Amino acid sequence: MRRRTLVKAFLLAGLATPIAYASQPAVAAEKVLRVGMTAADVPLTTGQANQGGEGVRFMGLSLYDALILWDLSSYEKPAVLKPGLATEWKVDDATKKIWTFKLREGVKFHDGSGFDADAVVWNLDKLLKKDSAQYDPSQAAQASQYFGGIDSYRKIDAMTVEITTKTPDAVFPYQISGIVYSSPKRWEEVGRNWAEFAKRPSGTGPWILDKLVPRERAELLRNANYWDPKRVPKSDRLVLMCMPDSSTRTAALLSDQVDFIEAPPPDAVPRLKQSGMQIITNVYPHIWPYQLSYADDSPFKDVRVRKAANLAIDREGLAKFLGGLATPASGQVNKGHPWYGKPTFEIKYDPDAAKKLMKEAGFDEKHPAKVKFGISTSGSGQMQPLPMNEFIQENLNAVGFQVEFEVMEWEALRGKRRAGALSPETKGLNGINNSWAYWDPDIGILGISMSRLKPPAGYNWGAFTDPEIDALGEKAKTTFDPKAQDEVLAEIHGKLVDKAVWIWVVHDLNPRGLGPKVKGFVQAQSWYQDLTPVWVDK
Repeated sequence: MRRRTLVKAFLLAGLATPIAYASQPAVAAEKVLRVGMTAADVPLTTGQANQGGEGVRFMGLSLYDALILWDLSSYEKPAVLKPGLATEWKVDDATKKIWTFKLREGVKFHDGSGFDADAVVWNLDKLLKKDSAQYDPSQAAQASQYFGGIDSYRKIDAMTVEITTKTPDAVFPYQISGIVYSSPKRWEEVGRNWAEFAKRPSGTGPWILDKLVPRERAELLRNANYWDPKRVPKSDRLVLMCMPDSSTRTAALLSDQVDFIEAPPPDAVPRLKQSGMQIITNVYPHIWPYQLSYADDSPFKDVRVRKAANLAIDREGLAKFLGGLATPASGQVNKGHPWYGKPTFEIKYDPDAAKKLMKEAGFDEKHPAKVKFGISTSGSGQMQPLPMNEFIQENLNAVGFQVEFEVMEWEALRGKRRAGALSPETKGLNGINNSWAYWDPDIGILGISMSRLKPPAGYNWGAFTDPEIDALGEKAKTTFDPKAQDEVLAEIHGKLVDKAVWIWVVHDLNPRGLGPKVKGFVQAQSWYQDLTPVWVDK
C-alpha cells in the first residue's frame, strides 16, 4: 500500500457519522460518565478480564480488586504498588519462596459476603486447580502469566494466606497484582456456572455491573460501600461503550454521545481541541513493537536481519505522522529509565546500513526476505495499528523485505500471543504487532527474554534463547534489593538491544480525549487508570 492510502485511515472527525451508542436516558440526578473504548467487545466480567490492559482497567479493576494494587493517583511519577485486599506481605528470609499475606478486614463482595482467606484459596483454585468445581479455563488463560510461578498456597487463618513460589522470585508481588478475586457465594447462587456469573458478577471493586449488551456496552454503578472511602466513585454510573473505530470514537465525543475516549486519531486532535475538548497525554511504560519469531524457518533468527529491520524504520517520521502523540524508541524501555543500560547497537533510521545488513544475510529487493506479521484492527494500546503498519511496511520493503500482514481482531491477536510462535495456532507468522508495557520487571524484561518463560509460563512469544541472558534473568529473580535488581535488569536490556531481539518502534503518549465538562481525571504514568475520581460537571 502506498503512503497516500494512509491518509484515508485518519478520517476527519467531522466526516464521521454519529452512531447510536448512547446509553438509556439517565435519571436527572444521576451523574453519568460515558467512555468510548477501543475494544470491539465488552471485556470478560467474571474476574480476569480479556481485551488486554484496556479490559483490565475498565472492567477487571473496576469490578474487582487484587491483593496488591497500583497507586494511580499521581501524574508526576510512575505508578507503584500499594496495599489492596492485602494490607501487608513479606517473603520468608530463609527460602525466599514463601510469601505471607495479611488480608484486609471488613471487605465485602458486592453480594454482601465477606472476603477472607477461604475466598483467596477458592479463587486461586479457579485458576490453577483443573479438577476444582470452580476451575474456569477462560480466566485461567487470561491469568496464566501471573500464576505460572506459584507452586502451592494455603490458608493460615481466617485473614492470612501463604503462597509458595516454585523458585525464589523477587518480582512476585507484581505478578500477584494481576490476580483478582470473584465471589464464591455468587458463583454458588448462579448454579456454579461462570456464564451465568458473567451476567451477575460480584467482586469487591469500586463499581458494580448493572447492565451488559455484548459487543455494545456495559453499565456499572457506584459501589457506595467500597472498602476504600477515598476511592468511592464520584460518578453514579459508568457506561463503557465498544467503539473500535477511531473515527467513530471521535464523532461520538464531538456529538456528546460520550464524555471520554481512548486513543483519539492524530488527525482529529486539532478539531477536538478547537471544539473545546481536552486532549490528555502523559509518559508511561509502554512500547509499540513487533515481537519476533525464532522458529527454524523465521528470517529473524539471523541477527543481521533483526538489526536491519530496526534500522529501516523512520521513527521520527512516524511520530510526526502521529501528530506528536508518540516518541521514537531506542529499545524496550525509554532512555533515562533505570533499566535502560548501555547498549552498543544504536537503533536509528539508517536505510543504507539496513540494506547492507540484508545483503550480507542474502536478501535484497530482487530476493526479499518474506515475512508475515499478525496485526490487529484496533485494541488496547495498539494506537492506530492499520496506518502505522502500512507506514512501516513501506520502510521495510524498501530495504529488502517483503512484508505481508494477517489482520485480525485484537482479542484474536492476543490469543496468538498467548499461544507462542512455536504453536500450531501461529504457524506462518514471523512476528506479531502486540503493544507492550514494562511496568514491572517480569512483564517488561524477564518474561520476554528468559527461555524458560515461553508461553504459557511467560511472555517470550518468539522462543528467544540466550544462555547469558538466562543466567542474568535468574540473578534478577533472586535479587531482592530494588537498586541492585535494577542494575541487573539494565545489563539484560543492553544485551536485548544489542541482539535486536524485537523490532522496537515508538513509545506512545497514551492520548485520551475528554469532554470540556469532565473533571477529576489524573492520567497516571501507568497502563492502568483510575476512573473513580472522575465525573462530568453538568
